[in-house]
Amino acid sequence: MTGMTNYYWCLKHKRVETDENKCDVTKLLGPYPTHHEAVHALTKVKQRNETWEAEDERWTGERD
Repeated sequence: MTGMTNYYWCLKHKRVETDENKCDVTKLLGPYPTHHEAVHALTKVKQRNETWEAEDERWTGERD
């Protein structure tokens, strides 16, 4: 899709970047369709990790 802007969360600079000014892909989360989603990328990562850890605990019966 041309004309569509992708947004990324830069782990190096701790800011939102776009296709025009993004860092190397190894330092990015995304792409996201909106600036808002990119801003909240780390929150989403944290929530997913907590969900996966709880599921692992349920399967193994072990806690960290």
